[in-house]
Amino acid sequence: MIRTGFLLRLGAAALLAWVIIRPGDFDFFFSLFARPGQVAVYNQGSLVSLTLSHLAIVFAAITASALLAVGLAILVTRPFGAEFLPVSRAIANIGQTFPPVAVLALCVPILGFGTTPTLVALFLYGLLPIFENSLTGLAGVPPAVTEAAKGMGMTPLQRLMRVELPLALPLILSGLRLSTTIALSTATIGSTVAARTLGEVIIAGLQSGNTAFVLQGGLIVGALALLIHDGFTALERWQWRAIGGGEQSG
Repeated sequence: MIRTGFLLRLGAAALLAWVIIRPGDFDFFFSLFARPGQVAVYNQGSLVSLTLSHLAIVFAAITASALLAVGLAILVTRPFGAEFLPVSRAIANIGQTFPPVAVLALCVPILGFGTTPTLVALFLYGLLPIFENSLTGLAGVPPAVTEAAKGMGMTPLQRLMRVELPLALPLILSGLRLSTTIALSTATIGSTVAARTLGEVIIAGLQSGNTAFVLQGGLIVGALALLIHDGFTALERWQWRAIGGGEQSG
């Protein structure tokens, strides 16, 4: 069963790579969705370049979100930082208060067009799931475990790094999964402010009335999101097993 699932994932990843690297090989499929006389396969730029740029933007934004969100969760689960929980939760909620489109509209006059406004929007939007899951994971570490670690002579930093974070990691990964999946889809709107994302393919299709372009961009983004979501889920299950938590995934 595990081997079959792995082969299916590998096959899906290989097919996605084929579509991105050699899209012309699928002209017969995409031409079904193009009107007569329209180009069926996106030809206004390199899909490989757009995909790599799209993934790089998402990776940078979610990395920044994770650093802040996990840092805040660690802070508020320490005795000296508990009073900062309301402020930390308010910070994490900023991205959910303002939709990414609104953040882009606010950022462009200040930061200009390009990648930076998109990074800011994705960074803010990714904070809440990571923060809440990290908070739940760290707060849920059994007191008996931390007391045992303290009895072994571990310092607070050692308890955090060797006991608390490893036990909370499955839930932290769950938050990362949610934020990354959302960011992969949301990043397409960055192309409206000149960021290089796969949204360029979709926008080109909308502007020219070419459904084949829209489908091509949408399929690539959707497949990336599904594969990365599946990868995080596999990591969560592996981590739950590593800490003796069964098949839970948060």
